[in-house]
Amino acid sequence: MQAANRRADVVGALRKARAQLPGDPAFGDPLSVSGPGGARAVARAADKIAGGAPTAVREIGFGALQVWQAALERVGRGRGTEEVTIVFTDLVAFSNWSLSAGDERTLELLRKVAQAIEPPIAERGGQVVKRMGDGLMAVFSSPDRAVRAAVAARRNLAGVEVAGYQPRMRVGLHTGSPREIGGDWLGVDVNIAARMMEAGGNGNTMLSSTTLAALRPETLDELGATVKPYKRNFFAAPLSGVPEDVRIFKLRADRS
Repeated sequence: MQAANRRADVVGALRKARAQLPGDPAFGDPLSVSGPGGARAVARAADKIAGGAPTAVREIGFGALQVWQAALERVGRGRGTEEVTIVFTDLVAFSNWSLSAGDERTLELLRKVAQAIEPPIAERGGQVVKRMGDGLMAVFSSPDRAVRAAVAARRNLAGVEVAGYQPRMRVGLHTGSPREIGGDWLGVDVNIAARMMEAGGNGNTMLSSTTLAALRPETLDELGATVKPYKRNFFAAPLSGVPEDVRIFKLRADRS
C-alpha cells in the first residue's frame, strides 16, 4: 500500500482525474492555499502532514478540498461585493541565482526590489496584501491604477542590479470580486490572477480579458502600451484554474 501511494503513475492519474473535478485542479500549490479560509487552512495542514511529497493520498485529499473550495465559491462565500484588480509578481529564476549568490547578496537584492516596485503601488492607491519571498500580491480599486503601477514598477526594476545580476519580473493582473477576510483576499479571482502571473514566463506582464475590458482606453495610450493575445507554447501545459471565458493578454509599454 505504501509503495502504491508513492507510485508516479498513480499520482499522475489522480492529478489528471482532478482536472475533471469542480474548482482549480492546481489547488494545493503555495499560491492557491495561502491566506485564510477553511479549505486553505486544512490544505496547509494536510501538506505539512504529507511532507510536501507527491503521493496518492495527498492528491486525493487535495481533490476533496478543491471541490470544497469550489462549493464555497458557488454559494458566494469566496466572493465579495467589491470589485478590485489583483496583482501578483515574482522574479524569474530568482531561486537559482540566490543559491549561488549567498544570503547577504540575496537580502540586498530583495531590499532593492522592494524599493523599486512597492512605492509605485502605494503611490497609485494599491495595497500590498502579502509578500511571498521574491514576489508579492497587491490589490487596487481601479484596473487603470493597477496597470500604471505595474508599468512603473517594471521601469524602476530595470535600474536594479546586484553583483552583476539584473532581476526580471513577471506580473499578472486580474479584475474580479474576491472576498476580504482578516486583511487577506481569497476566492477564484485570486487564483486567476496568480495564473496570469504564471503565464508571464520569462518576465512578461499579463492581463486577463476582464482587466483589459475594464481599462479606460486612454490609459494604454498614455502609457504608450500595447496588448496582444497570449499564445501558449505548443509544448506548454495549459494553465489550470482559468475559466474558459477568460482570455490572457500580454502587455508591452514603452513609457510610463
